[in-house]
Amino acid sequence: MSNDFWLTSGWHLTTRDDHGHMMPSADFMRAYFMREEVAPEEGSCDAEIALHKKLVDDPFAAVVPTDLFEIADKDVVHNYQAVLRFRNFLADYPTLESAYMAMARNAQPNIPPLFFEQIAQIILRNILDCETDPLQLRAAEILFRNQVVTLDDGRIMVADHATVQLQSGMQKALEPTSANDEVQIDILATETADEYWERSDLFNTSIDIAYTQPALDGLARVLEKWIAHFLPLAVRVSPMVKIEDEAWSWHIGLDAEATKILNDLYRGDEVDEPRLRRILCLFKLETDNGFVAEMAGKPVYLGLAMDEAGVVRMKPQNLLVNLPVSDPS
Repeated sequence: MSNDFWLTSGWHLTTRDDHGHMMPSADFMRAYFMREEVAPEEGSCDAEIALHKKLVDDPFAAVVPTDLFEIADKDVVHNYQAVLRFRNFLADYPTLESAYMAMARNAQPNIPPLFFEQIAQIILRNILDCETDPLQLRAAEILFRNQVVTLDDGRIMVADHATVQLQSGMQKALEPTSANDEVQIDILATETADEYWERSDLFNTSIDIAYTQPALDGLARVLEKWIAHFLPLAVRVSPMVKIEDEAWSWHIGLDAEATKILNDLYRGDEVDEPRLRRILCLFKLETDNGFVAEMAGKPVYLGLAMDEAGVVRMKPQNLLVNLPVSDPS
C-alpha cells in the first residue's frame, strides 16, 4: 500500500466514475460549507445560522436571495455567493474533470481562481494516486500552487509562494529589527524524498528543477499523465536546454510569461538576456499519433517561466486547450 498524500485536498470525499474521473459527492461540497469563511461563529445572526444548517444538511439545496440578504455580516454574504457560484457551476457537469475543461475552454463562471486551483489539485491527486516517487508529487505542486524561484550556482530552486510569504511574515514579526527577506525552506532531494509523505499538506519543501535534476524529470512525467488523463493522446515529454529547430512549428507557454517570450522568439523578435533568463524549463513534447495532419511527426515545445517578481504562476489548462490535437474531445 502506497503512502497517502494531500489529505486535505478533498480527493478522499469524491468518487470515481467508470472512466476514473472524479464526481463531487455531497460530502465533498459539504466540506466547503464547513470552511471558516462561511461557518458560523459566536455572534452570527439567526439567518446565517439557518442557511449554514440548511447547506450542511443538503449541500446542493436551493438557495433563494432572501436566504442571503437577511444575513447581517455582508462579508459572509460575499463568501457564500462565491462558494454557491462554484457549487452551481460544478452541478452543471458530471465530473470535476469536465468542469475543469469547461473552465479551461473559457466558460466564464465568475469564480475565483482559487477554486480551480483546488480542483486541479484534486484531479492531480487522482491521477497520481499510485505514484511512489515523492519528487514527482512535489513537482506536481507547481501545477496548482505558485512558486518562488531562487537561482543559485546553476540550481533553479522553487518553493511554495504562500509558504515563503507566511514564514517571511512570521520572521519579521519575531525579529523586526534584524530579519531579512531570506527564508529557509528545506530542500527535497533524492536522499530526503521520503520526508515528503508526512509533509505533503504543509507545502514547505523546495526542489531543484534545473536541467538533468530528478525533480525536472518528475515534472515531465506529471505533464504526460495530466494530458493523458484529459485527452485521447499518449505523449512523451523530454526536458531540453534550448530550442534549435529551423522547422519550429508549435509551442505552448505553461504560464503567461513563457507564452509571451516564446511567441517573441518564434516570430524572431529580439528578446534581451534578462528576459530570456526568466525561462526556467523547456520541454519537447512528442506523440506517435493524435496531432493534426500538418503537425504529424513534429514536436511541440513547452516553456515554463518566472515573472518579473521571480514567481512561477503555471496554467496547466494551457496544455489541454492549446495542443494541436486532431480530436480534442
